[in-house]
Amino acid sequence: MNPSSLTADFIIQPGWIIPMEPGDEALEDHAILVESRKIKSVLPLEALPDNLDIERIELPNHAVLPGLVNAHGHAAMSLLRGFADDLPLMPWLEDHIWPAETAHVSEEFVRDGTSLAMAEMLLSGTTTFSDMYFFPEVVASLCAKSGMRAQLATPVFEFPTAWGEGADDYISKSLALRDDCKNMDRLQIAFGPHSPYTVSVPTLEKVALYAAELDMGVHIHLHETAGEVLSAVEATGERPVDSLRRMGLLGPRTQCVHMTSIGKQDIANLAETGAQVIHCPQSNMKLASGTCPVNDLKAAGVNVGLGTDGAASNNDLNMFNEMHTAALLAKLTASDPTVMPALQVLHMATLGAAKALGLDQEIGSIAPGKQADLIAVDLSAPATQPLYNPLSQIVYACTGGEVTHSWVAGDALMRDRKLLTIDLDDTLARAKHWKQKISSL
Repeated sequence: MNPSSLTADFIIQPGWIIPMEPGDEALEDHAILVESRKIKSVLPLEALPDNLDIERIELPNHAVLPGLVNAHGHAAMSLLRGFADDLPLMPWLEDHIWPAETAHVSEEFVRDGTSLAMAEMLLSGTTTFSDMYFFPEVVASLCAKSGMRAQLATPVFEFPTAWGEGADDYISKSLALRDDCKNMDRLQIAFGPHSPYTVSVPTLEKVALYAAELDMGVHIHLHETAGEVLSAVEATGERPVDSLRRMGLLGPRTQCVHMTSIGKQDIANLAETGAQVIHCPQSNMKLASGTCPVNDLKAAGVNVGLGTDGAASNNDLNMFNEMHTAALLAKLTASDPTVMPALQVLHMATLGAAKALGLDQEIGSIAPGKQADLIAVDLSAPATQPLYNPLSQIVYACTGGEVTHSWVAGDALMRDRKLLTIDLDDTLARAKHWKQKISSL
């Protein structure tokens, strides 16, 4: 090969590449060429001339894989981590979280809490996240500064909060933010109606209309507990999934979060409409909300992505921990150790989560033409040795601290465990300030 015929901005040369493309579980002796923010090619090392005048990042003890996609969370709630633990969902929300938010949520709260969340996510391998919280315009500016990719699901309620006066106000602000962010290629805006029990039918129908006209995603807590479903049936005669389908709100751009209390007909509705499911196993377990039947969903052809939920109910935003839990919970639930193998759970945290957010044509796998959203995971430590299968070590042995590098659209956001776009010392100091402020009440 003529060296002058091969161009790239830089080359990553790891021990293993995990592309998340069909047929290629782990590639050895290959390199990734990145050019103009995208993956140009994945080539065998023997195809690379030695005298190329291109920067090479050699990581012989690392696996490089797509950046992890945290498909559901409430980033600013990092400031409420550990604030109200060991409680059921509704008392946790109504007696503790919502009162604390009423007292404290502001632009400053969202800025400082989201910065903390972003630092945590980057340090544990997440490069894209979905956020459903107040003041999303503040999060948009933080994403622009940090370089992270995000879906911002703008909250919609019937009642006033720090960000809006009521349903029409929330929808109006959501549409305005969509216009403001239309030229920010790492951001997309979705509607975030909180849940069927906090948003009225007329408002949900209005959201469905706008979402269809503008091809926007809809991100909603759904079938989170058996009690929620029972209350809906008693009040309306319908299960929430049936209600959403009747309103035209269930489709490929609908992101159904939690889905712990579902039966065969619910799964059939999801499969027939192409709706997405986002699985948050650790939060569901901690709140004893139930278990999402991931094996049944996938068997029916429903795409499932993985999310952490907020740090107030998890209590971390670490997708490695979430993968580990998702795999073990699925095996326990099915009484079958062969279900949810490592490749499948890693798919839920990368390409599956990207698809749930409507981003699978851009990210989620290492393929020519996709955005260069990548992470490097060091597999040389005692906890990941001996190394028989890098996929197994990533899912079952890694804890997130093994991530040393991350790139989004080819831009380095972390190098050798050092964050390059977030001031970690300042972020931690602000978190301590909020702890003192919240504790003083």
